Amino acid sequence: MKSDVISIHSDLRGTEEAMKAAEGFIRYNSFKRKNAMHVRLLTEELISMVHGIMDNFKGDLWFESDRNKDGSTLCRICLSAKRSADPKQEEQLLSVSTSGKNESAKGVLGKIREVFRVSAQYSDEGVFLSDYQTGPASWYSMGVMNNGVPTGYDMERCWSLRSYRKNLPEDHSAAAEEWDELEKSIIAKLADDVKVWLRNNSTEVVVEKKITE
Repeated sequence: MKSDVISIHSDLRGTEEAMKAAEGFIRYNSFKRKNAMHVRLLTEELISMVHGIMDNFKGDLWFESDRNKDGSTLCRICLSAKRSADPKQEEQLLSVSTSGKNESAKGVLGKIREVFRVSAQYSDEGVFLSDYQTGPASWYSMGVMNNGVPTGYDMERCWSLRSYRKNLPEDHSAAAEEWDELEKSIIAKLADDVKVWLRNNSTEVVVEKKITE
């Protein structure tokens, strides 16, 4: 099933409607207790990512579910925004702190937000996939699933939290901060994967959770 689409804004307008939609999604799928709480928490995390993402941001949020052959349910919480090329947005989104570091990419949710908010400004993937974001050892490149899926004349790219986790060094001391971020992150603990799709005209975040009652 797919729920109604809810408009969500950077000033958090639409939050109440989104949480009501989450409750309807929970009832439709007959999720109980822990699973229902997980859907609520993941929805709250995705909504919190929108806050302050950029001035006048507006995105579409909805829920999807599919029944698997083993009787489990694959849940997807989705957030989509159109991509643009507003120079003022570029300046705002690519700004760094006085320390010279990109502070917005700290934490797991911050990294997901960074992929989403920077890609949302561009209609040209080549600009987004510049050295600014995608150095050979960057956290971004560690999460890119592959070189893209052809869709007509365009390519789709996907950053995946699962791929990012898989590509971290097994030696936790070699990436202590990154592993610590994962251990402390609600979304990293509860979601099976979080994917950020860079499509031709939009960017989409999909939080995936497999639920077995």
